Amino acid sequence: MRAFARVVAERDTLGGTRLTVLRSESPLLLRRTGPATVHLVGGGAGPLRGDDLRLDIEVGPGATLEIRSVAAQLALPGQAHLQPSRFLINATVAPGGSLRWLPEPLIAAAGCDHGTVTRVEVAAGGSLLWRDDLVCGRHNEPSGNAVQNTTIRYAGRTLHRHDLSVGPAAPGWSEAAVLGGGRALGTLVSTPAALPAAAGPGDFAVMPLAGPGSLATAVGADIRTVRAALDPLCEPRPQATPGPPSEPRPRPLGNTSPQPVG
Repeated sequence: MRAFARVVAERDTLGGTRLTVLRSESPLLLRRTGPATVHLVGGGAGPLRGDDLRLDIEVGPGATLEIRSVAAQLALPGQAHLQPSRFLINATVAPGGSLRWLPEPLIAAAGCDHGTVTRVEVAAGGSLLWRDDLVCGRHNEPSGNAVQNTTIRYAGRTLHRHDLSVGPAAPGWSEAAVLGGGRALGTLVSTPAALPAAAGPGDFAVMPLAGPGSLATAVGADIRTVRAALDPLCEPRPQATPGPPSEPRPRPLGNTSPQPVG
């Protein structure tokens, strides 16, 4: 199956966001669920071997867009003679634009052969929060083959590049040098804003990137550990509000200076 979906967000005349393009093809169905929020709805099982899926995201100057999904993406096995399934994501953020990519996890079911390729370009002055979670197999089953290739660029320079392979075709993926026996992994990239220093359960770290922004990673025995570490970092930060202005002290009436005696 081949499918192409595209969303374009632009700033409207009232300072909000309007979606000038919202194009879907099953199984990539996009639904607007809020003023600046779109949910990705799975219109079919998979991805399966042979599927070739593509999603293009464009955030214009001054626009804000948040993309979530209603359920986890479950990569399943297919006919062995077909090519591995692929999901290609291309995203661009213009100056003053803001994109938050916060989908549910990808689950690599036993026997699957799937690859996700992500390319994100953020212009100087744009902002990005990009999250990817991976679960290696369903409950009590081995992991399928999954490859994640992610490149995020800011102001024309590569900020973050990450390659991960899990499953039978990736020897050593569960050893100490990769997941260390973990079954779930989450990554969160923020640019140009840095993520706050935090402590979380399991193997969790927040690290500065060689550029504006930071990276948080979490590895755990299941997705609950990853969520406990990363979910708090995805919450919008409260904006400091100035207190009420202090009232001026009342000035005394009349002349209070001492008068000469005599």
